[in-house]
Amino acid sequence: MSFVSGFVARLGDPGIGKHLLREEGEVVVDEVTHHWFAYLRPGGEALLALVLLVASWFVAIAVAWFFIIVAAVLLVHASWGGLAVLRDRFVITNMRVFRVHGVLSQSLATMPLSRILDISVKKPLHGRILGFGHFCFESAAQEQGLRDIRYVGRPDDRDLAIQRVVQRAGLRGPRVPN
Repeated sequence: MSFVSGFVARLGDPGIGKHLLREEGEVVVDEVTHHWFAYLRPGGEALLALVLLVASWFVAIAVAWFFIIVAAVLLVHASWGGLAVLRDRFVITNMRVFRVHGVLSQSLATMPLSRILDISVKKPLHGRILGFGHFCFESAAQEQGLRDIRYVGRPDDRDLAIQRVVQRAGLRGPRVPN
């Protein structure tokens, strides 16, 4: 592993392992990162910053400084947004689902499998074409930190994984043979 790829891997790792209840036998069933579509906005901002930097070579010096400053601000904003998407993880374990996100400060929202009442999978047209969707969790609690998970790749597979874990945990009752 090169230095750059190792640095990016450490920078993008939110440290899922430290949130697991290993003593109780909790294991990760699926760790979900965002679909590549979530990176389009930060990528577009970075591309616009590059265009402004190139354009600064072809304008008067008084205007060039403005282009360079705007490009720098856009590049910082794009980097921050891309890093926020990279560090946002949704994790399915054999005991619960949780989401870890944040760049400098980290937020953790968790929900035991027994509290999940309903999971809605929303797939907009472009999401169906590109292979992503959004999860919406309903629980018994009125306010929750784990409600909407956006830009989930292969949402049908992820939904089935959650349903299997819930079924194996025996939280929905035994399966009825057909």
